[in-house]
Amino acid sequence: MADEKQPIIIKKIIKKGGGHHGGAWKVAYADFVTAMMALFIVLWILGQDGEIQDAVAGYFRDPVGFTLKSRAMIDQKNLGVQINSINQEDLDRINKEEEERRFDEMKEDLTHGLSEDASFLPLLDQMEITMIDDGMRIEMLESAEDVFFELGSSKLSGKANSFLQKVGEKLAKIPNKIAIEGHTDARPLNKGGSYTNYELSTDRANSARRALIAGGLGEGQVDEIRGYADKRLKDKDNPFSVVNRRISIIVKYINK
Repeated sequence: MADEKQPIIIKKIIKKGGGHHGGAWKVAYADFVTAMMALFIVLWILGQDGEIQDAVAGYFRDPVGFTLKSRAMIDQKNLGVQINSINQEDLDRINKEEEERRFDEMKEDLTHGLSEDASFLPLLDQMEITMIDDGMRIEMLESAEDVFFELGSSKLSGKANSFLQKVGEKLAKIPNKIAIEGHTDARPLNKGGSYTNYELSTDRANSARRALIAGGLGEGQVDEIRGYADKRLKDKDNPFSVVNRRISIIVKYINK
């Protein structure tokens, strides 16, 4: 039909970007920047001292080991800062507490080692271990049944000598200095003579020293030999009591 309308067709043209405007250039640029950064790092390393160069080389050889070592170095530095921030009084107190814990372990080791020999059991009942200002005191008390020395003599009995040698073996394991004390009761010796309880107590301490060294104690560990005679009685109410006749071994604190 002549008057029939024809449909109107509208075409939309979508323009596409040219190939030279893609994103491939960004990848290439990133590679270039990375390469330049690597170059600058290499040049920086070459300009450093040997310690830094070794550290960098160590990281690439063993990254895990290097990290653990670095952490240990940091912890050590932090510990050094903490120690420097502690005053001397606090540091002495910490050292003392540490050493007292070590003394507790030594006490257990000593009593266990001595108890393994049945013949020492009676003497163990006569051994007292206490903490004092100087350190740890190991005291060997005489009894009516078991004496370390004959009356008025500085010669050790066979059992006492073996006992002290075992003690010396245990004390040889530690670096602490040792003081050895001899004590007597108030019974006078050779009234009017020149050999008194002072000489006797000193000679007994020296006999104990020889037994300890025979057991393994180092000669250099013995710091003092003391003879107190009857001036430091254990039983002050009974100055003639057998418990006043004793040997004391003082294990000194390291910083004493």
